[in-house]
Amino acid sequence: MLDNPVKRWLRALSGREGRSTVLVKELGERDRRRILKHFLALDNHDRLLRFGSMIPDEQIIAYVNKLDFKRDIVFGVVSRVFQLVGVGHLAFAPADKGKPTSKARVAEFGVSVSKSARGQGIGSRLFERAAIHCRNADVDTLYMQCLTSNQTMMHIAKKAGMQIKREYGEADAYLQLPPPSPASVMAEALEEQFAVIDYTMKANARAAAKWLMPKK
Repeated sequence: MLDNPVKRWLRALSGREGRSTVLVKELGERDRRRILKHFLALDNHDRLLRFGSMIPDEQIIAYVNKLDFKRDIVFGVVSRVFQLVGVGHLAFAPADKGKPTSKARVAEFGVSVSKSARGQGIGSRLFERAAIHCRNADVDTLYMQCLTSNQTMMHIAKKAGMQIKREYGEADAYLQLPPPSPASVMAEALEEQFAVIDYTMKANARAAAKWLMPKK
């Protein structure tokens, strides 16, 4: 997956991988409300797969309120009508306390996709973006924890070549990442640039549609 990130990203962008283009953008503070709306729309089964338990709305609200966009990384995919249909969250392990200058070397990834947008490769694209970001940030290992019944996450893990350890209905998956390269840095920069343009156009179209909507 990570051998030639520029070529792979260009194939995805051109639609030559058999799916329409899925652009992944890094989200920020202004997206917090949309992130909350995305998670609250998940039913109990989807909440179980994403969080490991069928957590109530109150816990989801607390989780979203605690997101620190300066510390962790949150990626998103928006639909043509500017709805957030996919969210990937990268949480970085703290640096070794015994080494004041050390960097975080492990990152954990969690992903959710709205039912209306499944089957489009959104989960895989979010994972690919998370992996290349970790690689460029000098993170050695990308980690995922999920239920073994979460077929989508298990498929993503196997497709990425992750090492998977199963125990008591849960799975821990690890992907060892190579060091960054000029190609990997360029691939991430290109995708973010195109994703920002796409995001802005959809946001403007949504705003124009609301403005033109007849007032009751």
